[in-house]
Amino acid sequence: MTSATLSTPARIPRAPAGPPTGPVARADQRAYVRILVVLDTAVLSLAVLVGYIARFGDRVPVGSEIPYVLVAPGLVLAWLLSLRMLRCYDDRVLGYGADEYRRVSAASLRLAGGIAIVGYIADADVSRGFLGISFAVGTVALEVNRFAARKRLHRARYRGAGWSRRVLVVGDTAHVLELVHTLRREPYAGYQVVGACIPDALLAPVPQRLSDVPVVGSLRGVPEAAAAIGADTVAVTASGELTAARLRRLGWQLEGTGIDLVVAPALTDVAGPRIHTRPVAGLPLIHVEAPEFRGARKLVKEFVDRAAAALAVLLLLPLGAAVALAIRLDSRGPVLFRQTRVGRGGREFGVLKFRTMVANADALLDELAVRNETDGLMFKMRDDPRVTRVGRLLRKWSLDELPQLVNVLLGQMSLVGPRPPLPSEVARYDGDVARRLLVKPGMTGLWQVSGRSDLSWEDGIRLDLYYVENWSLAADLTILWKTFGAVLRGRGAY
Repeated sequence: MTSATLSTPARIPRAPAGPPTGPVARADQRAYVRILVVLDTAVLSLAVLVGYIARFGDRVPVGSEIPYVLVAPGLVLAWLLSLRMLRCYDDRVLGYGADEYRRVSAASLRLAGGIAIVGYIADADVSRGFLGISFAVGTVALEVNRFAARKRLHRARYRGAGWSRRVLVVGDTAHVLELVHTLRREPYAGYQVVGACIPDALLAPVPQRLSDVPVVGSLRGVPEAAAAIGADTVAVTASGELTAARLRRLGWQLEGTGIDLVVAPALTDVAGPRIHTRPVAGLPLIHVEAPEFRGARKLVKEFVDRAAAALAVLLLLPLGAAVALAIRLDSRGPVLFRQTRVGRGGREFGVLKFRTMVANADALLDELAVRNETDGLMFKMRDDPRVTRVGRLLRKWSLDELPQLVNVLLGQMSLVGPRPPLPSEVARYDGDVARRLLVKPGMTGLWQVSGRSDLSWEDGIRLDLYYVENWSLAADLTILWKTFGAVLRGRGAY
């Protein structure tokens, strides 16, 4: 097929009302980048000032030939250039994922190493204390600045504002709907679907919609359809008509248009570290490593879990004593509640919690079963009458789960992992869901930082399986950090 055969569909619906389109969306993106540059400049200037004051105080260095009044702004300028060279302002990494943070750290470390080498070769007498403090403070400040800017952007995207990519999804109907659902599951990622192109055979003489996504054309007129609705990204998913030659030609047609081409493989819920791309005869083969369930990294995780749990138990003893006293004064019954849960390999253990319900809560469960507010195998009620007054506060701030630190010390649980299931739930697991039992359950996890009880059964299982397949120590630290925010917000806690 030649490029001359690609034609605009007879009718292309106008872009849906709502978020900014085309040039306006690009302007929002450029404005976000400009704000980042200004904020980075401010925090770097402050870091260099802190480095100077920490090293020299309020005096001018005596006996030094180095003009720090020029070195300081020069260092800030070189730092900003290093961030630019490592593409820390690239819109492909801004606002989502860990790559933005990695690039910022890499830019800082490379600049520090380069200055150290040049200073050694030139025998420059620049204070190492000044440079060391400036780089330490500046690197941390840059990361905090990016984190704060990203959170503000995420809040704006949740409201339907802020800078987001306008995406035209291309593929057959089933795969288009699946990709749309995946992108909308995390609106803060900044991919907003504004239209779809499907095979010619599926087009109707009247305008169509896939769910609430307008069909704006066929696979033969993707560039024209993208331009007509103001899309800045074309996301290609699976389709029998979209051959390798057509996909390559589409990439050529989008050159110079400012529209990015994204290919969404059928492989989902696999983290980047497990994926490696190797070109073979011009074909990018994606290699997927098997999940890691044992080995040295698992031993390190075990050590970190138990050491951190031991430290937390010591630090939180006074808080635990206060909670125990409040429970005892509020209602009759034991302070601790022990419930049988299923751990790694299907082994049962007794999970410990501070009691948040009346003493005969289990006996009342059958009466409340018809009022279950969640799907799947769990029982959840937003206003469960069995929960005590103190129990509601404990659940809101997740303080009822503190005794599980003892389960971590005993090796029955991990700090981060899937939600510990009940034996009755496990008895009804199918083959896929049973993979949750390949690792230890956790005190917190992706389910905790993504909505807790507000999640559907399907989404909770998806998050648990994603963790099982893609766990890492870095991911654990990230989840632990996000847990504090989830607890403070109290979202899904009941």
